[in-house]
Amino acid sequence: MPGDDAFADLPVTGRLVIPAGALGWRFSRSSGPGGQGVNTADSRVELSVAPLELPGLTDVQRDRLQQRLGARLVDGVLTVAASEHRQQLRNREAARARLAAVLRAALAPPAPTRRRTKPTRGSQERRIQAKKQRSQLKKQRGGWD
Repeated sequence: MPGDDAFADLPVTGRLVIPAGALGWRFSRSSGPGGQGVNTADSRVELSVAPLELPGLTDVQRDRLQQRLGARLVDGVLTVAASEHRQQLRNREAARARLAAVLRAALAPPAPTRRRTKPTRGSQERRIQAKKQRSQLKKQRGGWD
Protein backbone atom coordinates (compact mmCIF):
# COMPACT_ATOMS: atom_id res chain seq x y z
CA MET A 1 0.00 0.00 0.00
CA PRO A 2 1.43 3.45 -0.85
CA GLY A 3 2.61 5.44 2.11
CA ASP A 4 3.38 2.43 4.30
CA ASP A 5 7.02 3.52 4.20
CA ALA A 6 6.23 6.91 5.77
CA PHE A 7 7.45 5.56 9.13
CA ALA A 8 10.22 3.31 7.73
CA ASP A 9 13.99 3.81 7.70
CA LEU A 10 15.07 6.88 5.71
CA PRO A 11 17.86 6.38 3.13
CA VAL A 12 19.97 9.54 2.79
CA THR A 13 23.04 8.42 0.84
CA GLY A 14 24.26 5.05 -0.35
CA ARG A 15 25.90 4.40 3.02
CA LEU A 16 23.76 6.41 5.42
CA VAL A 17 20.30 5.20 6.39
CA ILE A 18 18.48 6.84 9.29
CA PRO A 19 16.73 4.20 11.40
CA ALA A 20 12.99 4.75 11.88
CA GLY A 21 13.50 4.90 15.65
CA ALA A 22 15.75 7.97 15.31
CA LEU A 23 13.02 9.99 13.56
CA GLY A 24 10.63 12.06 15.66
CA TRP A 25 7.22 12.95 14.23
CA ARG A 26 4.80 15.71 15.26
CA PHE A 27 1.46 16.50 13.67
CA SER A 28 -0.57 19.67 13.93
CA ARG A 29 -3.25 21.61 12.13
CA SER A 30 -2.15 23.21 8.93
CA SER A 31 -3.01 26.60 7.53
CA GLY A 32 -3.97 26.95 3.90
CA PRO A 33 -6.26 24.86 1.68
CA GLY A 34 -8.31 22.03 3.05
CA GLY A 35 -11.93 23.11 3.10
CA GLN A 36 -13.94 22.04 6.11
CA GLY A 37 -11.29 19.52 7.15
CA VAL A 38 -8.60 22.17 7.69
CA ASN A 39 -9.88 22.87 11.20
CA THR A 40 -10.00 19.25 12.31
CA ALA A 41 -7.29 17.31 10.46
CA ASP A 42 -3.70 17.34 11.71
CA SER A 43 -2.13 17.48 8.26
CA ARG A 44 0.98 19.55 9.06
CA VAL A 45 4.01 17.35 9.68
CA GLU A 46 7.25 18.08 11.56
CA LEU A 47 10.04 15.55 11.24
CA SER A 48 12.98 15.73 13.67
CA VAL A 49 16.29 13.94 13.94
CA ALA A 50 19.51 14.44 15.91
CA PRO A 51 21.98 14.25 12.98
CA LEU A 52 25.14 14.30 15.09
CA GLU A 53 24.03 11.18 16.97
CA LEU A 54 23.30 9.05 13.90
CA PRO A 55 25.09 5.72 13.76
CA GLY A 56 27.53 5.10 10.94
CA LEU A 57 28.84 8.65 10.55
CA THR A 58 32.57 9.32 10.40
CA ASP A 59 34.15 12.10 12.43
CA VAL A 60 34.64 14.13 9.24
CA GLN A 61 30.93 13.79 8.41
CA ARG A 62 29.94 14.80 11.95
CA ASP A 63 32.15 17.89 11.74
CA ARG A 64 30.69 18.74 8.33
CA LEU A 65 27.13 18.39 9.67
CA GLN A 66 27.95 20.53 12.70
CA GLN A 67 29.51 23.22 10.55
CA ARG A 68 26.84 23.33 7.84
CA LEU A 69 23.72 22.72 9.94
CA GLY A 70 24.83 24.44 13.15
CA ALA A 71 22.44 27.37 12.69
CA ARG A 72 19.48 25.04 12.06
CA LEU A 73 20.10 22.74 15.02
CA VAL A 74 18.14 23.40 18.20
CA ASP A 75 19.63 21.43 21.10
CA GLY A 76 21.28 19.18 18.51
CA VAL A 77 18.00 18.41 16.72
CA LEU A 78 17.21 19.24 13.10
CA THR A 79 13.51 19.75 12.30
CA VAL A 80 11.83 20.09 8.92
CA ALA A 81 8.16 20.85 8.38
CA ALA A 82 5.79 20.11 5.51
CA SER A 83 2.29 21.49 5.13
CA GLU A 84 1.92 22.07 1.41
CA HIS A 85 -0.43 19.11 0.85
CA ARG A 86 -3.93 18.56 2.18
CA GLN A 87 -3.27 14.95 3.19
CA GLN A 88 -1.05 14.11 6.13
CA LEU A 89 0.39 11.15 4.26
CA ARG A 90 1.66 13.30 1.40
CA ASN A 91 3.10 15.80 3.90
CA ARG A 92 4.91 12.92 5.63
CA GLU A 93 6.48 11.89 2.35
CA ALA A 94 7.40 15.53 1.58
CA ALA A 95 9.01 15.93 5.02
CA ARG A 96 11.03 12.72 4.56
CA ALA A 97 12.25 13.87 1.14
CA ARG A 98 13.11 17.34 2.47
CA LEU A 99 15.04 15.95 5.46
CA ALA A 100 16.99 13.57 3.24
CA ALA A 101 17.83 16.43 0.83
CA VAL A 102 19.02 18.71 3.65
CA LEU A 103 21.25 15.99 5.10
CA ARG A 104 22.54 14.96 1.65
CA ALA A 105 23.51 18.56 0.89
CA ALA A 106 25.19 18.99 4.28
CA LEU A 107 27.17 15.76 3.89
CA ALA A 108 28.35 16.53 0.35
CA PRO A 109 32.10 17.05 0.08
CA PRO A 110 33.22 20.61 -0.55
CA ALA A 111 33.67 21.68 -4.15
CA PRO A 112 37.25 21.65 -5.41
CA THR A 113 38.99 24.98 -5.10
CA ARG A 114 39.19 27.03 -8.27
CA ARG A 115 42.56 27.15 -9.98
CA ARG A 116 43.49 30.67 -11.00
CA THR A 117 44.28 31.10 -14.67
CA LYS A 118 45.61 33.97 -16.73
CA PRO A 119 43.11 35.86 -18.88
CA THR A 120 43.53 35.08 -22.57
CA ARG A 121 44.88 37.72 -24.91
CA GLY A 122 41.52 37.86 -26.69
CA SER A 123 39.59 38.47 -23.47
CA GLN A 124 42.02 41.24 -22.47
CA GLU A 125 41.64 42.91 -25.87
CA ARG A 126 37.84 42.69 -25.72
CA ARG A 127 37.87 44.23 -22.24
CA ILE A 128 40.06 47.16 -23.36
CA GLN A 129 37.92 47.66 -26.49
CA ALA A 130 34.73 47.77 -24.38
CA LYS A 131 36.35 50.34 -22.06
CA LYS A 132 37.33 52.51 -25.04
CA GLN A 133 33.79 52.36 -26.45
CA ARG A 134 32.33 53.33 -23.10
CA SER A 135 34.81 56.20 -22.83
CA GLN A 136 33.85 57.47 -26.31
CA LEU A 137 30.15 57.32 -25.42
CA LYS A 138 30.73 59.42 -22.31
CA LYS A 139 32.88 61.94 -24.19
CA GLN A 140 30.06 62.47 -26.70
CA ARG A 141 27.63 63.39 -23.92
CA GLY A 142 29.46 66.56 -22.87
CA GLY A 143 29.86 69.85 -24.74
CA TRP A 144 26.42 71.46 -24.36
CA ASP A 145 27.87 74.60 -22.77
